[in-house]
Amino acid sequence: MKPVFMVTGMLVAAVLLFVATVVAANRALSDDDAVAATATTTMDHASMNMAGGQTVKGMSFAGAAPDNAAELAKAHKPYPAALPPLTPGDVVKVHMVLKDVTIDIAPGIKYAAWGFEGGAPGPVVHARQGQTVEMTLTNDGAIPHSIDFHAARIAPNEAFVDVMPGKSFTFRFKASDPGVFMYHCGTKPVLMHIANGMYGAIVVDPATPLPKADKSYVLVASEWYLSTDGLGAPAQFDLNKARAMMPDWTTFNGYAGQYVTHPLTADPGDTVRFYVVDAGPSLTTAFHVVGTILDTAYLDGDMHADHALHGVQTVDVPAGGGGVFDVKIDQEGLYPFVSHSFASVDMGQVGLLKIGNPSGTMSH
Repeated sequence: MKPVFMVTGMLVAAVLLFVATVVAANRALSDDDAVAATATTTMDHASMNMAGGQTVKGMSFAGAAPDNAAELAKAHKPYPAALPPLTPGDVVKVHMVLKDVTIDIAPGIKYAAWGFEGGAPGPVVHARQGQTVEMTLTNDGAIPHSIDFHAARIAPNEAFVDVMPGKSFTFRFKASDPGVFMYHCGTKPVLMHIANGMYGAIVVDPATPLPKADKSYVLVASEWYLSTDGLGAPAQFDLNKARAMMPDWTTFNGYAGQYVTHPLTADPGDTVRFYVVDAGPSLTTAFHVVGTILDTAYLDGDMHADHALHGVQTVDVPAGGGGVFDVKIDQEGLYPFVSHSFASVDMGQVGLLKIGNPSGTMSH
């Protein structure tokens, strides 16, 4: 095992170098310079993280990976980002089972998580404005948990209550407001419950539908704060790092760089709609698609057409917030989507939108 700086080996390194080139006004780096820069950063990272071979409390484990990280990244089954279909009828029934699980959050990096339906993020809920959502939470974990829907107008003390281990609880709310919203565990300490993987997205379509999108994808941004590197035994939550807002990994849909190795796809000329939720628990996601402009942006998930922005480059999605972004790309190619807070890119919050069947791979 050895620490490396990039998430999925040379492929992600190439993506990051390409993105850096674009935002630096086409300032090219030679192959030798890129390799030297990566090697230098890796050595600096190793020096920072090791003190006489001992783990230092609160140290960063960003970029840690096993030797076979690239193979593990390819073998990883990506979180299904495609927006699921609507449920017909007046009531959308949702049943989630809370489980204590060990998950992978990057190639070879294991984490002891609390997950809705056994993963992080939990499943995407898709409803239409005016439908009623009937939510049942079953707690198969070891401690109390709850579920808080940002899309609901409901008394929290009645609906977002703690569910004891072995118990279930059901409540209903009417999906009155269109948008893309976060849901999460609201049990104290909320910082810990969200950071341990207890979050997801609910999309509420407006009664008057948005213009047709050819592809619709849901991205949930989040942060991971690790007690250890996760290469051997699963890492657990580090409260001090979380309070300092110093994550080891940042991800889209729970796993660093998964859509670099397994790109999202569309055809030239397609309208691609991104539903983006920032689960945090603390950092802002500055959503940006390299090589294009966001044709339409519905800020904070507000889907009223007269509130939309057009032709914007980057939009902040705050922790606990959401945004809906349309892009229409005519030229085949590989288009990175990132948080333009590039520390987050370094820690894994990067993916690729593959338009058509471009030749070659991402490089500068």
